[in-house]
Amino acid sequence: MLLHHKNPTPSIFEFGKILGSLVKANHYSIVVSLHRQMEFNGLASNLVTLSILINCYSQLGQNALSFSVFANILKKGYGSDAITFTTLIKGLCLKGEIHKALHFHDKVVAQGFKLNQVSYGTLINGLCKVGQTRAALEFLRRIDGKLVQPDVVMYNTIIDGLCKDKLVNDAFNLYFEMVAKRICPSVVTYNTLICGLCIMAQLKDAIGLLHKMILEDINPTVYTFSILIDAFCKEGKMKEAKNVFAVMMKEDVKPNIVTYNSLMDGHHLVNVVKKAKSIFNTMAQI
Repeated sequence: MLLHHKNPTPSIFEFGKILGSLVKANHYSIVVSLHRQMEFNGLASNLVTLSILINCYSQLGQNALSFSVFANILKKGYGSDAITFTTLIKGLCLKGEIHKALHFHDKVVAQGFKLNQVSYGTLINGLCKVGQTRAALEFLRRIDGKLVQPDVVMYNTIIDGLCKDKLVNDAFNLYFEMVAKRICPSVVTYNTLICGLCIMAQLKDAIGLLHKMILEDINPTVYTFSILIDAFCKEGKMKEAKNVFAVMMKEDVKPNIVTYNSLMDGHHLVNVVKKAKSIFNTMAQI
């Protein structure tokens, strides 16, 4: 064990590195246990090890303990930064306690602390995860340019929420707003909008968006093509599905099991079983 009495106890900095590497491997419970042993052996925590501990408790859903460690940080006179605040906010969001997270945000901002784009992205994601997309959009309006400059991640999260709520027109309005602000859409933005259009059976518009992506040098992924192929297959439009598949090959994007499954299902739907079996054999070779 790391804290064997016969061996010299590692310094707090070495411990920080050890705990940090364990966190990267998602060994949160082990970190908590080692931190407890560390303090038992008389090695005082520093801001790094306490911040790591907050992260572990947050990931384990033990928010009361996270805030207890945070209180300890303040008691020791350490300055808190956006990373610590974001970790605490994320812990609350992971438990679905979004209103507690928003209340904590308001309290922190009122005390003059500044949060960053990751902090606000976490809060917006938390609101969307519990189905409060409208509230997320209102929150974006509230913070826009006043507390933070919105980024592509915040916009993508709300666009995704609107598409899932079948509010595709509102999602496109947000997309146009984003472009007007010179925030470059990402492949995630386009995938989300294409998925939204497919949900609404607006497949012609979805294909138009795919071509727009390609023209703007935003490389579609296997996920992009699979969304479209699946949508056409579900409607039995195999010619269109094959056209998308041809574009996929032209763009040098390798199909995956989802792509092949959609094509098989589509051929079964239109009773072309022989072709479905051929696709199955192709899939077995990948």
